[in-house]
Amino acid sequence: MAINNTTSKQTELVQFILLPRFNMASLTTMIEPMRIANYLNTHPLYQWQFLSRHGGLVQASNDMTVACDKIACDEIAFGKIDRGKSPASYIVLLGSWGAERYSDEKLTSWLRDQARHGTFLVGVEIGAYIFARAGLLTGKKATTHWSLFAGFAETFPQIEPAEQMFTIDRHIMTCAGGIAGVDLMLHCIEQTHDHDLASEVASQMLHHFRCEGHFPQRPGPQTTAGETHPVIQKTISYLEERIEDSILIPDICKKLGIPQRQLERLFNKYVGCSIVQFCRLMKLQYARTLLVSTNMTIREISVATGFNSMSYFSSCFTRTFGRKPSQYRRAWPDEDQAPNWPGTTYAFTHIERKAKQEKATCRNMC
Repeated sequence: MAINNTTSKQTELVQFILLPRFNMASLTTMIEPMRIANYLNTHPLYQWQFLSRHGGLVQASNDMTVACDKIACDEIAFGKIDRGKSPASYIVLLGSWGAERYSDEKLTSWLRDQARHGTFLVGVEIGAYIFARAGLLTGKKATTHWSLFAGFAETFPQIEPAEQMFTIDRHIMTCAGGIAGVDLMLHCIEQTHDHDLASEVASQMLHHFRCEGHFPQRPGPQTTAGETHPVIQKTISYLEERIEDSILIPDICKKLGIPQRQLERLFNKYVGCSIVQFCRLMKLQYARTLLVSTNMTIREISVATGFNSMSYFSSCFTRTFGRKPSQYRRAWPDEDQAPNWPGTTYAFTHIERKAKQEKATCRNMC
């Protein structure tokens, strides 16, 4: 989609709306391409402004703060008159930790007003949740960060979820966050100005591999051995597609045409744990995402992740993540100074490897 395929000398304003605990890296990656575009021109092409609902300092997830102006949506009688069009070419909403449950009716109404006036709106990372609740993504393709993508798709069946770098559907954009912010802004620079400017900005940033919007957020399945065996890759893809099913290992072996003993050896060598352990970990990680980002009950989540027994699900979850499912409805509780995301594949497989190494050392010493 071409935003404005003409060279313009008018300075464009980009307004960033920051929610508490936003991701500073995502903000930086979106500012830097504009800063460099200004650097490469004799006149500024972009300026930017930081906004929040109530103004003042807004704290990012890395403890840094940004001074923000207040969004002018309180001074006008709510729901009575039109708030008018923002002077910005783009309004970018950044939300991360906690944004999946963030709700502010006046902000939502203000965003709808801007959408009606044709302002380009960008939902970054979990900021896409705010857009979805405002009805701005209904019938549109949209994305969010892959770690909460399952919950996003489950919560908003009226959108077309796409786990990719960024999406553009008319005047509404969504972005996965992180480095994807660079690629989205380079796309906007190219559409507003030209390909050469976007390429020079990318070169200045040493960003030599530009991603298109449809590129996947994650590479293929990775293993602790630093390479992906084709059988492992096929097995993981098969498990991901059937995360809600109770999967029997012999059925996987039959599907892939490989003996079970060989599959077990490959998983122990390349992943660092058995296929049963890995399958259970995948289901638990999926369950954790649903706990954080949906209002599904624990019983519904245990069923949705293929556990036949809720008590077994709770036991496995508590043993893996150190908290009961009921204690994991928020990814970053207010009482915690920093977020913690235990139970990743990396952490799990390295614990298993270390345990095996210690057992082997003990046997050799004996």
